[in-house]
Amino acid sequence: MCKALVITPVKDSVVTTLETIHSVCSSDIKIEYVIFNDFSTDETTRILTDNSKKYGFELINLRDITFSPSPNYRLVLNIARKKALEMNVPLIIVESDVEVKENTFSQLIGISQTAKNCGMVGSVTTDAKGQINFPYLNFKNEEKTLVDTRHSLSFCCTLLSTGFLNKFSFSNLPAEKHWYDVFISRKSRELGFRNYLAFNIPVIHKPHSSRPWKQLKYDNPFKYYILKLIKKRDKI
Repeated sequence: MCKALVITPVKDSVVTTLETIHSVCSSDIKIEYVIFNDFSTDETTRILTDNSKKYGFELINLRDITFSPSPNYRLVLNIARKKALEMNVPLIIVESDVEVKENTFSQLIGISQTAKNCGMVGSVTTDAKGQINFPYLNFKNEEKTLVDTRHSLSFCCTLLSTGFLNKFSFSNLPAEKHWYDVFISRKSRELGFRNYLAFNIPVIHKPHSSRPWKQLKYDNPFKYYILKLIKKRDKI
């Protein structure tokens, strides 16, 4: 029986996306995997189509269902929530610059079923050497294996429980935003759920590989914030 719905939103970044796909499809439990192609190039779309046949995941090309330009995270989350509820399974979001392990999903599901009143549970992110990296650098000295946190969970690799999905409709997500990890993390706690960060279920994160322009935030922050303002990018 399928244990979870796993989704990955994709906007080009073919190399890291293929690494993500391979790792997700190596899961030790049965999952349903959906990739949302958010107006990638024709070449990326062709590669995703070929790999959907190879790995057996469902590919949804958003250009077939909306004229709204990328990013379309709100639409992706609404489709995914509806599908997860129909299947009665948790939703796991894995971004296209992340590599998971074979037992990542089974461990996340185990925590969601045993941790008190779980709304969300995320895997800590590390570099290839196992060092905690963005966006969880403020936890780099944490010694516990599981933390009930008020810190917003990133959607790098995060499970949303069926209880939370049933209680909060994503149709209420603000349309003016681009990204929703902070908003949804806060809503989970507002509704009385707890959010957990698991340090014994690390995943490899290659920060901003899927959105290379965000590297400006570190290399040239002045230019980053100017472009963010002018081009209305990265609304959290």
